[in-house]
Amino acid sequence: MEHYLDNSATTVVSPSAAEKAFKVMTEIYGNPSSLHTKGIEAEKELEQARKALAEKLGAQHEEIFFTSGGTEANNLAIFGAAEAKKRSGKRIVVSSAEHSSVLEAAKHLEQNGWDVVYITPCADGTISPDDVAEQVDKNTTLVSVMYVNNETGAINPVDEIFELARLKNPDIICHTDAVQAFGKLEIKAKKLGADLISVSGHKVFAPKGVGAIYIKRGVRLVSRQFGGEQEKKVRPGTEPLPLIAAFGEACAEFDIKENYRLVSELKNYAVQRLSEIDGVLFNSPENALPYVLNITAGRVRSETMLHFLEEREVYVSSGSACAKGKPSHVLSAMGIDKKRADSALRISFSKHNTKEDIDALCEGIREGLEVLAHR
Repeated sequence: MEHYLDNSATTVVSPSAAEKAFKVMTEIYGNPSSLHTKGIEAEKELEQARKALAEKLGAQHEEIFFTSGGTEANNLAIFGAAEAKKRSGKRIVVSSAEHSSVLEAAKHLEQNGWDVVYITPCADGTISPDDVAEQVDKNTTLVSVMYVNNETGAINPVDEIFELARLKNPDIICHTDAVQAFGKLEIKAKKLGADLISVSGHKVFAPKGVGAIYIKRGVRLVSRQFGGEQEKKVRPGTEPLPLIAAFGEACAEFDIKENYRLVSELKNYAVQRLSEIDGVLFNSPENALPYVLNITAGRVRSETMLHFLEEREVYVSSGSACAKGKPSHVLSAMGIDKKRADSALRISFSKHNTKEDIDALCEGIREGLEVLAHR
């Protein structure tokens, strides 16, 4: 029996989202930019999905722009804002625990003359609003801090971060990568104080290959792509309508409060069971988003334990899937030593998980520590 506990890497596509994608591919297959009936039908599906996302972000539908995923949305936010505001200043402030799609974009800007400040997280993995504000000056044009950390589940006080940053410089653009928060926490763009918000489909039971960026009305980004009139030229190119429509369908299925309750119970059960295993340490803060639990399993290397569990059809990860097994920069930034980080596992839950999944995980880790520690 399969026990899938790697939902922060990706989720299974919901049946209704898959059905919607299939229907659009086979029945509503027109190009949304075409002026005939098939095109108009397709455009209606596109706008319906846009409105579904806007509702979940507390935004206006014209503030939602579709992308190929969270990485493209983050790249568009970082490069687009930096380029748009470069005459005002070339300093940007990001956390050092960001997803690679933010960090690598920031490093590229740094190599090309921007002054990039990386904020180190506190011991619990969160970013201090005061630490960010301290680095904001008159030349700062962009602040980017993720809402929920993808490796530890640490929830950053982005509303406070953006509020303090704007007190130092009212003209900055504030971006948050909300890929791991979307569908799990109630998100209202105005309440967060965000100008830009990145989200992704495949983390919320939609297909891979689709994401979106919220761009607050009046905020200007310089596009990274050139072509047609699609997405108001922010992201030109024929829209992948089956994926977008499926994303909208998945949004319609959000039950944030009930799923949060279910997952919280599962996470608490997991913590209880894992606490009974000698050698298991917890790297996620106690008040982290319950969907993500980062642990260290004895002195067994992450990859070794991961494959041991896989043989028992228990699926977890060693950190961000995008890192492909490389050492965690997030745990390192938190001050966790290399040996402990080398044995880290990320367990990530969804509404589909059960206590049986947790039991299988704990039995696998317990057995793995007994067998692998002596190899």
